[in-house]
Amino acid sequence: MLPNTIDYEFDVTCVDTEQQRRGMACCYLLRSGDAYAFVECGTSLSVPGLLAVLDARGIAREQVAYVMPTHVHLDHAGGVGKLLGELPAAKLVVHPRGARHMIDPSKLIEGATAVYGAERMAAMYGEILPVAESRVILATDNLRLDFSGRELLFIDAPGHAKHHYAIWDARSRGWFTGDVFGLSYREFDGPQGPFLFPTTTPVQFDPEAWTQTLERLLAPKPDWIYLTHYGRLGNVEVLAATLRRGLGEYQNIALALAQAPTRHAALQQALTELSLSEVAELQAPITPAYARELLALDMNLNAQGLEVWLDRD
Repeated sequence: MLPNTIDYEFDVTCVDTEQQRRGMACCYLLRSGDAYAFVECGTSLSVPGLLAVLDARGIAREQVAYVMPTHVHLDHAGGVGKLLGELPAAKLVVHPRGARHMIDPSKLIEGATAVYGAERMAAMYGEILPVAESRVILATDNLRLDFSGRELLFIDAPGHAKHHYAIWDARSRGWFTGDVFGLSYREFDGPQGPFLFPTTTPVQFDPEAWTQTLERLLAPKPDWIYLTHYGRLGNVEVLAATLRRGLGEYQNIALALAQAPTRHAALQQALTELSLSEVAELQAPITPAYARELLALDMNLNAQGLEVWLDRD
C-alpha cells in the first residue's frame, strides 16, 4: 500500500513516513525540472514506502539528487543510510554537527537502544546504516544549494537540537522546519485554526537559541511552513506567536515543578493539561480521551527534555 501523499503547489509533495501512525510524521519530495530531492526520510522502515512513491510516479531512482534531513533524530534521519543505498546519484545534505552520526551511526544506535531496548528499537526504527563520507555535503550556515536551478538556502536553526537546520525554498516562499517550528497534527484542526505546540525532546532544548531561530525564520516573511509533524501551514506570523507563547509556558511549568517529588510525572501531566485546554479553546473536533492518546508520546518526551534543561541550567 502506498503511503498517503499530498501534492501542494510549487512541486512539493508531502509523503507520510508512517511512523507509529499515519499523520504523525512526513517527508517532502521536491521536484526541479527532472531532478528530485527528499527533505527528511523517516526511519529505515519508511524507505520502502518512499521508493514505492517514486515508482508509482515514474521517477527513476537516479533522478533523486539529494536527501536532506533537517536533523539527525531517528524519526527524521534514521532511514538515510538505507535510502541512499537505493538512490545511486543522491547526496546527503546534513548539518555539520550531525554528519559524523550519519557516517558512523553507532552512537545513535547505542543511545536509542539504551532508551528503548534492542527489541523495541528494531521495531520502531529498523536497521540504521552508515553513509559513505564521499556522499556527504555539509550544510553550513547560509549554504546555497543549486537544486537543478531551484535554489535552496540552509540556515543553522538551533533550539530543538544543535544539529538542526531549516531550508528556505524561494520558489514556494516556504521553510522546511523539521521540529524547530513545533508540532501540529491535523487531527486537532478546528474552526479556530491548528493546534501548534513546542517539541522539547531530549537533550538539547535551548529556548534562547530557539527564539533567535524564529526571528530568522520570520525575516523573509514566509507564506508557508512545512512541518515534519505534520504538513504545510500558513498564517505563519500568528503561529510563530503561538509557538513563542508555548515556549514560555513550557519554561514556566518546568521551573514551577523543578523540585516536585515525582517531577517527570508532574511535568507530563501539566504539559498534557495545558495542551488539552488549548485544544478545547480552538474548538478542535476531537474528544479529550483521543487527544490525550495522540499526545501521550510527545508529552512524555517533552517532559524528559525539560528535565534535561532544568538539570543543565
